[in-house]
Amino acid sequence: MPQRVDPAAPLWRAAQVFRLLSCLYSLGFQIAVNDDLDRRAAAWTLFAVLIGWSVVCAVAYLQGFGRRTGWVVAEIAVVVALMMSTALVADDRWVADNQSWPTTLWATNAVISAAILRGPVTGMATGLIVMAAYAVLKGYVSINVFRNATIVIELAVGLAVGMAAQTARRANAELERATRLAAALEERERLSRHVHDGAIQVLALVARRGREIGGATAQLAELAGEQERALRRLVSDADATVGGLGDVGAMLRRRASDRVSVSLPPEPVLLDADVAAELCAAAGNALDNVAAHAGPQARAYVLVEDLGDAVTVSVRDDGPGIAPGRLAEAAAEGRMGVAKSIVGRMHSLGGDAQLHTGADCGTEWELTVPRRRRQDGGRG
Repeated sequence: MPQRVDPAAPLWRAAQVFRLLSCLYSLGFQIAVNDDLDRRAAAWTLFAVLIGWSVVCAVAYLQGFGRRTGWVVAEIAVVVALMMSTALVADDRWVADNQSWPTTLWATNAVISAAILRGPVTGMATGLIVMAAYAVLKGYVSINVFRNATIVIELAVGLAVGMAAQTARRANAELERATRLAAALEERERLSRHVHDGAIQVLALVARRGREIGGATAQLAELAGEQERALRRLVSDADATVGGLGDVGAMLRRRASDRVSVSLPPEPVLLDADVAAELCAAAGNALDNVAAHAGPQARAYVLVEDLGDAVTVSVRDDGPGIAPGRLAEAAAEGRMGVAKSIVGRMHSLGGDAQLHTGADCGTEWELTVPRRRRQDGGRG
């Protein structure tokens, strides 16, 4: 199994550059204050420990085996221990007049490591730990951040680096999700084309020719038609909804038959799963009306269009159409199927439903829904 790539790896590499610079600064500080220390040999010994630990940490984080909680906790412990060792190499007056012996700049490495590994909260908490050790060493807590902004810097570093690491991981997770979705949709399309070009077309041909011949073959035609529709549903149901998104084309393809033609764009038409389901339900109701009212020989044609900021599904038939005033009569009689199941559904999505019909000219529904549901959910 290939090793998982750490999306925060660039941050780990940048952190080790900072570690190198902080070690160089610590070396300069050590040389500058060496004559003022009480125990110079001990100070150089501890400095050797600082450099050795820095090298070990750099290797561990760059190679990846140190990017674990236990390792970061060990780094925090070493940082605190070296800060507290200031009392072993310097007198109280030196401690009062200077920063801790291993400079707070070097101690910030632990804050950065914690922030990259666990995010901004852990990074800021580690900054507080470092400043708590500093306060214990000094014997007081400095609350004048205008004269001593070290605590502000530590918290800011923990917050900024932690947010960067968190953002990198979230972006990587979204990219992986999009990649999986694209792969699943591509595989589904490949299988759909393979099945459509073979078994489904044969079944559709048998159903159509059987109805044309009539007689004893009519029953065979109906069975072939049923199997064709079942196979279309099976193909369309596979991954029609992936990662919270629904493919309108895949959902409507299951309604295709020898009497219903479905035309789709070459690419998947993706909407939020619940929006896609409602749009397809409205289109399905329009197809049901064709079957119920347009006559046994009527054919229906479904066209799906991806307009970028909206998706339109057109359902047209070659039946006799709806006579003027017929819908108003149906509503007056209490039959609200069209108003509720088609128009109502589209308005609830912030979309629109347009009906074009007339006597002897067929019926066409044009259903349009925006990519994002309107905030008020009302009519447009």
